[in-house]
Amino acid sequence: MYSRVRSLGLNGIEGYEITVECNIAQGLPAFDVVGLPDAAVKESRDRVRAAIKNSGAKFPTSHVTVNLAPANTKKTGSLYDLPILLAMLSASGEYPALPENAAFLGEVSLEGKLRAVPGVLPMALAAKNIGIDALYVPAENAAEATLADGLTVYAVDTVGSLAAHFSGEAPLTPASPWIPTAQQTELLDFADVRGQETVKRAMEIAAAGGHNLLLIGPPGSGKSMLAKRLPSILPDMTREESLEVTRIHSVAGKLSAKHPLVQVRPFRSPHHTVSAPGLAGGGTVPRPGEISLAHLGVLFLDELPEFRRDTLEILRQPLEDGVVTISRVGGTVTYPSNFMLVCAMNPCRCGWYGDPSGRCTCTPQAVQQYLSRISGPLLDRIDIIVSVPAVSFDDLRDRADGESSAAVKARVDAARKIQQTRLKADRLTCNAMMSTAQIRRDCELDEEAEALLRNAFDLYGMTARSYDRVLRVARTIADLAGSERILTRHIAEAVQFRNYPLGSQT
Repeated sequence: MYSRVRSLGLNGIEGYEITVECNIAQGLPAFDVVGLPDAAVKESRDRVRAAIKNSGAKFPTSHVTVNLAPANTKKTGSLYDLPILLAMLSASGEYPALPENAAFLGEVSLEGKLRAVPGVLPMALAAKNIGIDALYVPAENAAEATLADGLTVYAVDTVGSLAAHFSGEAPLTPASPWIPTAQQTELLDFADVRGQETVKRAMEIAAAGGHNLLLIGPPGSGKSMLAKRLPSILPDMTREESLEVTRIHSVAGKLSAKHPLVQVRPFRSPHHTVSAPGLAGGGTVPRPGEISLAHLGVLFLDELPEFRRDTLEILRQPLEDGVVTISRVGGTVTYPSNFMLVCAMNPCRCGWYGDPSGRCTCTPQAVQQYLSRISGPLLDRIDIIVSVPAVSFDDLRDRADGESSAAVKARVDAARKIQQTRLKADRLTCNAMMSTAQIRRDCELDEEAEALLRNAFDLYGMTARSYDRVLRVARTIADLAGSERILTRHIAEAVQFRNYPLGSQT
């Protein structure tokens, strides 16, 4: 007796079809699962056996062989419990033949209940693309699966309810499409920040163009406070961007059953003790790291020099390519990692180098040693570097409200709209993504602006990469000003925000 059930698997954030085949033959009782299963898949034999018996069905007392095809790809996780169970009961005659246009996935408990599994959204999108009409998932995953428009999703609580559905006794009702609700997250407002007008301007430029940003200042100057308010001025995500980010968070198992769609740009702030795999992703089964979870959002690294140097160097390739590739024995996966890198650091170990109070106790050698923890190639990939001075007493006592995030966001949205119109043919959304060819096309300079940039190039010893980044920032400043051309003042401001620690490139 033979049967097959359609299911799905994951490779990175891409789903693909898996066929679960079951053959029941005469012989001594046995239950084998083949097709490169991992430990979690092999353990499904015990879960499936108990679930079948506790659901009132009869477990086959013959030689049972289950194959997960294609057999040359590694199968991981507990999501194959349900299709294995259904394939066995269909092959033994306990259940009728299952519909060909349906796919099944979910973990089964010993008593026959279905538990949620990660990665449902990318698998649901894959099911839609390969022509599957109906998808049966655990009830907790149903809202997430409905985000794949055009797919009929059934929320399954127990194996028994699924049996009643196929027998016609109690048909399941398709899950209603999840409708996004108003965002309830309270974002911190720039109106709370006293002083630091230059830093606020730098953050507005960074948000408008998607540029990387480094804040340098003494303890208590407001670096972390400012960085945490950056999400409040970032442009709203489109539906396509939300789905792309949600796919990553779904694979990482970080979605809420009640609110399965990520609607606010991610803001990830890992501690400086994070490991290299924790930042880039990894594991026996490669999973997204912090840089992928920050995709289309912000990765904030506070106390930058305190991070391990080998961990920081991992950022170099994703910052250039917008993707991170993880290679392990179990396979190679690629995750998107197009994020804004925002960093904060003290100018020295004690934190007070250059402060007018003169309280710094570090020697010049100690200061240089502290700054040298950040490599030149990584520093060269940061578009805007700005000093954050200590806040004065008068600024702190000022009772007038600062400019609100809503007002800043309005300017950021207007600048982004200009960029999206200009870069639409290139399928880009912000100036930070422009290639060298696009910079040549969209960043023309007049003679005066070119002369200023030439002097800055020679004075600061810029590299070809930093030259391109200055032009990208200048293009964003011009967009904020509503100017079609990059003027001298735009170049001057972009160069001003290219100051390296201690005025020299590390």
